[in-house]
Amino acid sequence: MRRLLRVVIISGIALATVLLVIAGTVVFVVRHSFPTYDGTIELTGLDGDVEVVRDANGIPQIYADTPSDLFAAQGYVHAQDRFFEMDFRRHVTAGRLAELFGPDALETDKFVRTLGWRKVAEKELGLLTPSTRQYLDDYARGVNAYLDTHSGSGLSLEYAVLSLQPGGLRNYVPEAWTAADSLAWLKAMAWDLQGNMEEEIARTKMLAAFPARNIESLYPPYPYDRNEPIMATGSIRGGKFTAAPIASEARRGMLTKDLLKSLDTVDKVAKGLPQLLGRGDGIGSNSWVVSGDHTTTGKPLLANDPHLGATMPGVWTQVGLHCNTVTKACPYDVSGFSFSGLPGVVIGHNNAISWGFTNLDPDVTDLYLERVDGNNVLYNNKWRAMATREETFKVAGQDEPVKIAVRETRHGPLISDVGEDQRETGELAAKQGKHSKPYGVAIQWTALNPGRTADALFAINRAQNWTQFRAAAQLFQVPSQNLVYADTEGHIGYQAPGLIPIRKTGRGDWPVPGWDPKYHWTGYVPFDALPTEFDPADGIIVTANQAVVPRTYTYYLTNDWDYGYRSQQILDRIKSAGKLDANAMASIQLDTKNRAAEMLVPYLLQISIDDDFERQGQDTLRNWDFTQPADSAAAAYFNVVWRNLLALTFHDQLPEGTWPDGGSRWVEVIHTLLKQPNSGWWDNIETPQHESRDDILREALVDARQEITLKMARDPSNWEWGRLHKLTLTNQTLGKSGIGVVDRLFNRGPYELGGGSSIVNATAWDASKGYTVTATPSMRMVVDLSDFDKSRWINLTGVSGHAFSSSYTDQTELWVRGETLQWAYTKGAVEAAREHTATFTKPES
Repeated sequence: MRRLLRVVIISGIALATVLLVIAGTVVFVVRHSFPTYDGTIELTGLDGDVEVVRDANGIPQIYADTPSDLFAAQGYVHAQDRFFEMDFRRHVTAGRLAELFGPDALETDKFVRTLGWRKVAEKELGLLTPSTRQYLDDYARGVNAYLDTHSGSGLSLEYAVLSLQPGGLRNYVPEAWTAADSLAWLKAMAWDLQGNMEEEIARTKMLAAFPARNIESLYPPYPYDRNEPIMATGSIRGGKFTAAPIASEARRGMLTKDLLKSLDTVDKVAKGLPQLLGRGDGIGSNSWVVSGDHTTTGKPLLANDPHLGATMPGVWTQVGLHCNTVTKACPYDVSGFSFSGLPGVVIGHNNAISWGFTNLDPDVTDLYLERVDGNNVLYNNKWRAMATREETFKVAGQDEPVKIAVRETRHGPLISDVGEDQRETGELAAKQGKHSKPYGVAIQWTALNPGRTADALFAINRAQNWTQFRAAAQLFQVPSQNLVYADTEGHIGYQAPGLIPIRKTGRGDWPVPGWDPKYHWTGYVPFDALPTEFDPADGIIVTANQAVVPRTYTYYLTNDWDYGYRSQQILDRIKSAGKLDANAMASIQLDTKNRAAEMLVPYLLQISIDDDFERQGQDTLRNWDFTQPADSAAAAYFNVVWRNLLALTFHDQLPEGTWPDGGSRWVEVIHTLLKQPNSGWWDNIETPQHESRDDILREALVDARQEITLKMARDPSNWEWGRLHKLTLTNQTLGKSGIGVVDRLFNRGPYELGGGSSIVNATAWDASKGYTVTATPSMRMVVDLSDFDKSRWINLTGVSGHAFSSSYTDQTELWVRGETLQWAYTKGAVEAAREHTATFTKPES
């Protein structure tokens, strides 16, 4: 027994030792990439010392004597915190993901390379001012200084995990960062916010089954009578814009099953792009500004919370960039939210002004159906040679590279060439149609024109007044945004910038024949004709992706606005609030009132339900205030009813890829249909009887009672919206591996949330798929122009991209609870919050 006991003890010690070694190795690898936030760091090319002060959340405030030193230090700091994210983003934007992740990423790479994001970015370098180009190079110098002393798992845990995959990255050495890497990220921003390409494809699919008038009923006009546009007046250059009708050839006459399949494949590849900023309904934003007439201090307040795809780490990182002495030579004293990989601040404030963004969402992409013969394309009755180029892809785990030919028409690249399936379906479409030449699908998109948006960002960062801000906005070409403005002098303003096409014919709602010159773009809306407003009489500007201008506006911007339920709720809250302070502004950002419920519930309560059990769900809606906190039973039941209602009404008639997601357009569709109780949309075409509105409402109520009982509980007192409506912060790469232990390394959650789609607290979900949160307020900020140190901010995650770092998700729980952090800006406030200090110095010669 003693010998056996000794063996057991020795074996136990050995096993424990092995486990400790493994655990120690894991801890080392995990912590190996954690950056140093204190001490002295040598950085080549500095003019003088640079100080980086970090608070308890790791948020850096950078102080330097020159802009070059400032942006070099920002590059180093971004690389410290998030280099893997930066490396991933540049591989996406260059169409080189397959180099990291193998064949599964190849289709995405082909699509991006066909669009040519990286090539456009490289062309933009030559258009920028010398100072902007210098700042981009300085930023790259800082990033590369970090790469010179860090590699492999010392850069990020992701590299350690990727090195374990077959054909993995054991010997991977990241390339040096370049200015073009930063500019290419602007193309990703533009793509995610580019407008209605998906809607063009959806309309075309539906047109194969329904008359155009039926489809138009699913795209109702903006409800100007209920939800105010950003500017209620302001017809520019007089006259009312009237779009010419789409020619019949661009509609039904060109549709075949194979063409629809081609469009479907294009749509699938486009949606397969990694979630950088996010796509789909819920991708929008709230931003508003009020003058001193509405505040407790007599100075403006500005709020912004962009709604983007929920990623891990979050889209934004926070930073302060401060010249030690603000002069003409060193004009930066700015703080706010930036993107890793891009110098400067995107949204925030400097010493004189503040600004926020929401997506204007104009229609800046058009799909063209092209008649193609080899490398020739028909235009204006003549065959013309297309521009062609070859693209080569390295693929992890494969010895031989993959090559494709990219063809480009006068309208843009043929995205139907992305893969053999698209090419074949384009040919089949022509054979089954009226023409002997094959169709291709080309995309014309404003972001494929090299521009100066990078100049605009730096100009905004240093602007001191409305005139300078507007001059900066004029350079902001893509993506077109609603810019709100406030300054310390008490002024507020609004400006819509960007390239927005003027079409000779049509509105860009449908794919059009590329061979017909009348569908060519004739130019862009002049900047001076774009919507703008300065110091409005009522002292309020609200932008939440709603209609920007009244019907009388001369130029066509889009017909795909958000339908204004969020914006009207914000406006109503402001008007009823009395005098506002920063906390009151932040409380509006958390508003969860569901205006769709306010519209629909009275109809639901009129439905007679005899069964006591089934009626219990309906009873939760009585006396409901239509708000949707996470613990609301009524919100839980209503949203299950809403999802069932959309499915019962539309799934039997619409193609699967066009099923309702439940966003604001579908709220407006149902609003209209409720007044048409015998509309054909209510009828279930799969049953012999004709269903009316009340039949479908009753079925939705009953089905929802059954569903919520199975998903949650029999007793309504145990229903909670947050138990259905959960957010999991998912790493864009390894967090989607499907390997449980790897997913757990990088992902966080789930978190139970309130809010919902088309709600001010915009935690969106897709009713065609489930209740899971798909997009969120990616950050929240409130800027107090009376005292910047009284401003508030919060990030969805944290500044760090290193899993298990204390700053990986240190802001998430606060964000979930609706709390914010004090936004230290002045030197005194930053000093008071100081937790870490790093000093960059020139290397000794």
